[in-house]
Amino acid sequence: MKSVTLHPLALDRRRLLGAGAAALLVAGQCPALAAPRPKALAFDGFALFDLRPVFAQAEEIFPGKGAALSAAWRSHIFEYTWLRVAAGRYAPFEACIAGALDFAVASLGLTLDAPDRARLLGAFAAIGAFPDVAPTLGALRRAGYRLAVLTNPTRAFLDRALANSGLDGLFEHVLSTDTARTYRPAREAYALGTEAFGLPAGDIGFVASAGWDAAGARWFGYRSYWLNRPGLPPEGLDAGAEVTVPGMSALATALLAQAQVARVGRTMISFTSTSSGCSTA
Repeated sequence: MKSVTLHPLALDRRRLLGAGAAALLVAGQCPALAAPRPKALAFDGFALFDLRPVFAQAEEIFPGKGAALSAAWRSHIFEYTWLRVAAGRYAPFEACIAGALDFAVASLGLTLDAPDRARLLGAFAAIGAFPDVAPTLGALRRAGYRLAVLTNPTRAFLDRALANSGLDGLFEHVLSTDTARTYRPAREAYALGTEAFGLPAGDIGFVASAGWDAAGARWFGYRSYWLNRPGLPPEGLDAGAEVTVPGMSALATALLAQAQVARVGRTMISFTSTSSGCSTA
């Protein structure tokens, strides 16, 4: 790519110095924001889809115990996926959801009749996106990011959730780990993103909804972003997210800040090199 070097007389000095100072401040306070922006973003589905309506129905069925049931249900969904990966005993994500619900109910000494069980599983199958998702995805697309969903549920589950959310057509790729018959954090699951985009892992940002997934993505080689809606502490692991944000709009702000810092950095290099009589490639 041919470089463009701006002559210092063509620059507004105050804007350049102000932007440069801001870039240095951001880079000093958060080095990850000084890194080059990723070319593509792969989203965990649960960074996008809101499970609160499902858990609200659990509270309706079991007043006063819905929160405990929901916590046990959700944690066991992922424990079952990890167990199946470790044991080489794959089953579709929907089977993990159903099995985890049955265990959670029994562990709390509750009784769930067939209609209410079907109601809870049906609510899970009808989930939609958080309100901040659609506008942020649109902004990221306009900013030039290639987008994908890379998540555990089957493609049929994902297609329903995307349709429920009005997100059809926003993603270049809709990737289910079901096609690899595994779950994250298996490397084969994360590799679906590099294969689909045709990019190295370091050019792709993975947006996780859980700290363990942010760590797994980082170990794989992705740029790792944690959409930490619950405000949980970091995992006690030797890897984690480069950037942690509380919601989608904050994610867009962080990504656009990376792009701005990179642009300012290139301008400052060009300014310095031209001032010294040098050229930069």
